[in-house]
Amino acid sequence: MMKILKDSELTKNLPKTVNEVSILFCSDQEIRVLNRDFRNKDKSTDVLSFSQIENLDFVSLALGDIIISVDTALVQANELNVSLDDEVLRLSIHGLLHLLGYDHENVSEIEAKKMRDLEEKLFLEVCDD
Repeated sequence: MMKILKDSELTKNLPKTVNEVSILFCSDQEIRVLNRDFRNKDKSTDVLSFSQIENLDFVSLALGDIIISVDTALVQANELNVSLDDEVLRLSIHGLLHLLGYDHENVSEIEAKKMRDLEEKLFLEVCDD
């Protein structure tokens, strides 16, 4: 995935110091607490992203944090008839796009589609490697 991001249009506006992203794998119970505490949504979800560069007065090395519920990823993988690895990869890309400023909630359908299409494009590029 890093190969796609290196010298990419996606990262052209990032501070040059940014060179890391953390990914945490957790349970539905753990992600529900984070979703409740940080988004006021008292339910589990598949992936959350927390930027480390938005609204900062200092230079950060980290782009942000991606939190993935393995419980939900497993359910979704079974529903979509894909491997858990593929679903986790898709969720990682989804979370990364959020960190890069893309959104699919509270935006126009055109903007939401732009994120969905880019997510699919990046997923296919990573899978081809």
